[in-house]
Amino acid sequence: MKAKVLLVTFISVFLSTGQFGQAQQSAKIPRIGFLISSTASAAAPRVEAIQRGLRELGYVEGKNIVIEYRYADGKLEPLAELAAELVRLKVDVIVTDASNAIDAAKSVTKTIPVVFTSAIDPVADGQVASLARPGGNLTGFSILAPELNGKRLELLKEAFPKIKRVARITRGGTARAEQRVKDDEAAAKALGLQLQSILVKDADDLERAFDAAKKAGVHALTFTPSTFLVTNRQKFIELTAKIRLPAIYPSTPYVEAGGLMSYGPDLRDNDRRAAGYVDKILKGSKPGDLPVQQPMKFEFAINLKAAKQIGLTIPPNVLVRADKVIR
Repeated sequence: MKAKVLLVTFISVFLSTGQFGQAQQSAKIPRIGFLISSTASAAAPRVEAIQRGLRELGYVEGKNIVIEYRYADGKLEPLAELAAELVRLKVDVIVTDASNAIDAAKSVTKTIPVVFTSAIDPVADGQVASLARPGGNLTGFSILAPELNGKRLELLKEAFPKIKRVARITRGGTARAEQRVKDDEAAAKALGLQLQSILVKDADDLERAFDAAKKAGVHALTFTPSTFLVTNRQKFIELTAKIRLPAIYPSTPYVEAGGLMSYGPDLRDNDRRAAGYVDKILKGSKPGDLPVQQPMKFEFAINLKAAKQIGLTIPPNVLVRADKVIR
């Protein structure tokens, strides 16, 4: 009889301990690190898109998920330390945006999964082995930047057929950036355009650069995706209006903020979809097995208020192609 009592007691203790252990395990709240290259204000719409994607999948911040936010404010130097800080916090996944932030995350961890939302050319940049099989601990979403730069020039010429010389104001300075300049110059030449790159050191140098573009006699401006452009979005738009030249930007938020035209992927859709990869990884998928995805939605946006402000008329055949028109 005593043996039976002891056995029942042992089983009860074993089961309750097991249930307690399971409860402890299930109570572990995932911790996600956001490594953002720009400022909190500039990145707010895109961060909110990721948060929305997570909510759609059942993740409520502060309840069943913790998010650690780290912003580099458009500076390269803090990125590696901010990434290392997230590693020290033992986050389960790092979500990051642009190329420099992706590189920073890759440099500090080979084990924590990294999901990027805005890779320019992840294979050429050495961030993944291939789009189909990334390998390693990184995967995410690209923005097809090299392929779309030529499309932007094409739209610019359609809207303003008389333009011949186009300036691009950029920081440049890396071998990667120099190669992209050559690719874009080739695309411009095929359209009968001359592309002139004007380099800047920092935000304080922008006014000089725009004045230089005007004095050089360029007819239009094009801007390619970069953290520098995102961080200084409003200044780029204001200086472009000041020299009264047509310009095309890489995505719709620039037009919403007062820019003339834009063409590019719907970045907020990329961000929302990235939440799905976070969910898969938290449920056991390996990032190296998740293919890098390309944008599914593209937008051509035009701001007629901005056109009127600098005395430009958008041809009807171009206007009718726009996905979004701000009047």
